[in-house]
Amino acid sequence: MDSEKKAFLKNFIWNSLGTGINSFNSLFFLIIVTRVNDIQTAGIFSIAYATATILYTLAMYSGRLCQVTDIENKIKDKDYIANRALTCFIMLLGATGFLIIKRYTGFKTTIFALLAIFKGLEAFSDILYGVMQKNDVLYKSGQSLTLKGFVGIALFLIVDLVTRDLRLACLTVIIVNLIILVVYDYFIVTRKLINNENKINYKNVISILKSEFFVFVNSFAGIYILNAPKYAIDSYLTEDIQAIYGYIMMPATVMTLFTQFIVMPFLGKLKEMYEKNELKSIEEVTFKIKLIVIAFGAFAVLAAFVIGPEFLGLIYGLDLRAYRMNLCVIIGSYIFYAISYINLVTLTTIRHTFVQFVIYVVSMLIAFAGSNILVGKLNLGINGATFSCTTTLAIQFILYFVVTKIIIHKEKVKLESTKENS
Repeated sequence: MDSEKKAFLKNFIWNSLGTGINSFNSLFFLIIVTRVNDIQTAGIFSIAYATATILYTLAMYSGRLCQVTDIENKIKDKDYIANRALTCFIMLLGATGFLIIKRYTGFKTTIFALLAIFKGLEAFSDILYGVMQKNDVLYKSGQSLTLKGFVGIALFLIVDLVTRDLRLACLTVIIVNLIILVVYDYFIVTRKLINNENKINYKNVISILKSEFFVFVNSFAGIYILNAPKYAIDSYLTEDIQAIYGYIMMPATVMTLFTQFIVMPFLGKLKEMYEKNELKSIEEVTFKIKLIVIAFGAFAVLAAFVIGPEFLGLIYGLDLRAYRMNLCVIIGSYIFYAISYINLVTLTTIRHTFVQFVIYVVSMLIAFAGSNILVGKLNLGINGATFSCTTTLAIQFILYFVVTKIIIHKEKVKLESTKENS
């Protein structure tokens, strides 16, 4: 095996391990809260974490995808880092505004605030991981995420067991992430990769906000779409129902995480293919990824039907057999979402973002209206939330499929025309 393949494999393995552990921390946290505290507290944690994840997209703004696939490389690492510091600050302001409007109880407000800070630290770390990936040391970000995941979950469990106070457990995870961010992510790794001769160009910092606005809206809307049923439950139902929906929805996120594992290491290669105008190669690579995702999704649905509720019941200590079909349908709907995500990566790589903005706005409106009507007005409870989720993701999949086909075809025609003229 040559050095290039070894490097790719090393990056892939560590990135998958780190991202997997860190992404599943919400699952482990929810299990711990349910077992150590109670189902009402778990419901509060579930909606708070969902809100923090939506706010996370504000802190991420353009995300690592645009940073890594920046072909011209006119915007330097320090500009991206300064931009991320700004968006993290804006995110905290947004969290403050949200809590002022909602006027939750003191305990619920504190949990929301702490989880927002936790996700803000994750977002800032991600921009440093982008620097690592551009320098072909993505494995170091995987090592960082692995460390944060293991230590954070372990200390969260210990503190919650000892104190029975979710607030202290959340604060502990924040401290762990802050220490690793400063010591490892920045001082040990990233500082050596950044060109210190470059000064921050504040015009570039603002230009990122302008040029990547549609990417941000797409990300924000995408997370909202997945969590719209939770907000309908928060408005119309109880914390117990919120927790149960969180339990049956959590396994479906595996689809998203699995897709990210597969796609992330290929971002650099997709960028190179686009630079060389190899649109057919981009199609071939993404098609193979889609086949893998569909196969994994089919297996996940089958596993959910056979042992899903029993397995979740064992984990959470509750009887969830009445929600077997809800679980299967939600996981199945996330296959649609995963394919849409791959199309998103394709369109973003070839710099088509406005059309995605339109798709996400339409999907977000459907999610908002559907979840509130089905959960609230029609009072269908979790069944309404499930149907709303499935309908929204299916429509989004259709829109993305059609639009991606049309745009790729137009790009090919344009490329052929350019070749003929030259």
